[in-house]
Amino acid sequence: MDTKRQDEPSAGQPRDSDRRRWPRAGQVHKEDAPSLAPAFEPLLFSTLELAPADQFAAWQAHIAPLVEVRLPDDKSLNDGFPADHTAWNLGGMLIVQQRAAAHSYVRSAAKLRSSSIDHWYIVLPRTGRSWTEVDRRVAENQPGKLEIRSLGYPFRGRVTGSESLFLYLPRDLFSDAASTLDAKNNSILSGNFANLLVDYLNSIEARMRHLTAEDLPRIVHATRSMVIACLAPPTEHAAVAEQLASVALMERARRHVQHNLDAAHLTPDSMCRALGVSRSRLYQLFEPSGGVIHYIQSRRLLASHVALSDPADGRRIVEIAEAFGFSSAANFSRAFSKEFGYSPREGRSAVVLPRPAQPVSPGGHDEAPSFEGWLKALGS
Repeated sequence: MDTKRQDEPSAGQPRDSDRRRWPRAGQVHKEDAPSLAPAFEPLLFSTLELAPADQFAAWQAHIAPLVEVRLPDDKSLNDGFPADHTAWNLGGMLIVQQRAAAHSYVRSAAKLRSSSIDHWYIVLPRTGRSWTEVDRRVAENQPGKLEIRSLGYPFRGRVTGSESLFLYLPRDLFSDAASTLDAKNNSILSGNFANLLVDYLNSIEARMRHLTAEDLPRIVHATRSMVIACLAPPTEHAAVAEQLASVALMERARRHVQHNLDAAHLTPDSMCRALGVSRSRLYQLFEPSGGVIHYIQSRRLLASHVALSDPADGRRIVEIAEAFGFSSAANFSRAFSKEFGYSPREGRSAVVLPRPAQPVSPGGHDEAPSFEGWLKALGS
């Protein structure tokens, strides 16, 4: 075998002959393997380092794209206003961890006329209580309960000192369920689906710093399905249950692929047998991911990149490619370069991590991202 074939193998199609099922020594591809770098960094804001008299004005400016805020009648600027605001941009939604002192808030009709922001938002308080009025109807919330509200309608309210998780979701994400959401504006969500959504949001928050770019679209899709499940009337629960079943099936399929990356027999037919679904159902499931074959190859390329980027993995490039089902060095190099923008040899020598195809956080390279910018770009 010539030097080039040994040093820079390749892939594209799995081998025809069966490969052994168990990974080779040092192979890295299981769910608990070292993952890629986090997909994003949070946008941090805090008043804690400011002089007490300047803290509330800073909070007013930061939250101004959403609401106008005022201090309680028994508080003055000199009392200070401790607040933290950590925003995470998942591309299709924003998650915000917020801690703030007591205040009142108003989203007026005048602000609506001057604002392009009309998203839905969901609040999960950890501490504190709130009272929010929309069309003379007040929603009173408490820790552990979800409330949903539209930024496309005027509202006003007040909140005690609190810590909360906020979820900002673009209106277009629910274009096919607009009437269902509108009917639940300014509501406290309850029931089994709401409890499941609380558990789900808690798990997402706990793993926020470990999510990769590939995780984000699925998280947005799953969140959308669960929100609709919370809001749908009982007559629509069958359809909602079907949506949630699709989310669960996709997760099973994803794990099956991840645990069989080194298997030559990982094909659409083998997946249909393992998952107990038809070929047409499998293709429908992976259509948003570019197709099942494309997904398998992408995951194999990603796993090979993790191995190449690991200084402790001493295998030759050809061995790593072969371990993940690639039989042609030329095809592997071509597919790897197309996926990551550089060759396998460059990936190993530079020990770099794959670059996401698109930045997770909107905003130009010459301008630092802002919470207002993220809100305005959400859903676009």
